[in-house]
Amino acid sequence: MCIWRMRMRMTEAPFVFASVGFSHTPHTLPSFTDALSASFRVSFMNNQKQQKPTLTGQRFKTRKRDEKERFDPTQFQESIVQGLNQTGTDLEAVAKFLDASGAKLDYRRYAETLFDILVAGGMLAPGGTLSDDMTRTEFCLFTAQEDLETMQAYAQVFHKLIRRYKYLEKGFEEEIKKLLLFLKGFTESERNKLAMLTGILLANGSISASILSSLFNENLVKEGVSAAFAVKLFKSWISEKDINSVSSSLRKVGMDNRLMELFPANKRSCEHFSKYFNEAGLKEISDFARNQQSIGARKELQKELQEQMARGDPIKEIIAYTRDEMKKAGLSEQAMIGIIWSSVMSSVEWNKKEELVTEQAIKHLKQYSPLLKAFTSQGLSELSLLLKIQEYCYDNIHFMKAFQKIVVLLYKADVLSEEVILKWYSEAHLAKGKSVFLEQMKKFVEWLKNAEEESESEEEEAD
Repeated sequence: MCIWRMRMRMTEAPFVFASVGFSHTPHTLPSFTDALSASFRVSFMNNQKQQKPTLTGQRFKTRKRDEKERFDPTQFQESIVQGLNQTGTDLEAVAKFLDASGAKLDYRRYAETLFDILVAGGMLAPGGTLSDDMTRTEFCLFTAQEDLETMQAYAQVFHKLIRRYKYLEKGFEEEIKKLLLFLKGFTESERNKLAMLTGILLANGSISASILSSLFNENLVKEGVSAAFAVKLFKSWISEKDINSVSSSLRKVGMDNRLMELFPANKRSCEHFSKYFNEAGLKEISDFARNQQSIGARKELQKELQEQMARGDPIKEIIAYTRDEMKKAGLSEQAMIGIIWSSVMSSVEWNKKEELVTEQAIKHLKQYSPLLKAFTSQGLSELSLLLKIQEYCYDNIHFMKAFQKIVVLLYKADVLSEEVILKWYSEAHLAKGKSVFLEQMKKFVEWLKNAEEESESEEEEAD
């Protein structure tokens, strides 16, 4: 039965084999190997007809805006120089030209080139010299008249430009810093004009006082260029604003304590600084620097006193050290007692509980009362100390109820006299915590007055 079925299937095979390219008769059957070989041959021929893949990828057209432009300030410089040559010395026209050109020219990309041209007339090479192979203009800051009025007009040009194109602010500050480093490459007249312009720009807020850090360059300082430049700069700055505005701007950027660096290390003293700026007619800057020097010395002194107290150094040694430092720094006794009070109160970690902090304060102050007494030989010094105590107790809420006990302790230790306490009570107290502290002191003050009256009556009876 199986053999018969196989024969029946083999008789159907001609139709299958015919489809793959064999010619045969129903009685002649091809082998299985021949059929498989024919099948592979047909498959290969079909594949040959298919399109072969190519190695080249699809090409996309690059947008023009995505192409990176080569940095080439030549054309930009020619456009600016041409415009400045046309406007000439008319600074109003210059400001209008710069305002309009910002819409056509790439100020963001070529900011440094723009500022170089406006200041020096062309692109500056390292060191401050003009590039020989570049177009220049004779209408710039360095070729302008050397007077304050002209520099004010130029400052307005820069101010308007930066206000119109805000993104130029940072680049302009960097430009000024660079120009200050190039000072040796400029003539004395060019330096003077730049100094006046910088002072005016600092006054109107176009630039930050942080640009002054460039003046601390060692080479500029060594040759005296920095100090001479600073004199012109501060004169124009103060002519626009007062010394309070100048000092505030310096403090904001931490320049208030660095002015001494305008001089070489061997001349970096308060005396030399004061003499130099006083002779230049800048007493305001001299006094400001002296005051800053004093503040710095006070901070260092307070820090050292706190360390001595923390170590438990003998009171006599602390008194001797404080007297020496007070003399060196030229501090008054009133100023010194304030420093000592702050040092004494900062040398211990106070209890946070109000009922315990008073006892702790009395014990601590009793230990250091000889130190306080050594620097309260004058009535003004005593009053300064009493006001410091009032201020401290008000600012530190846990000490509010301790005020009267502290005053009584210092009275008994001969640090505060009854005259000073009565004066404080009647007229010399601060507004801080006034009602609370006067109420605390009421009974003690009455006792002092009665004691004073009894003493006076006893003296009268003795007479």
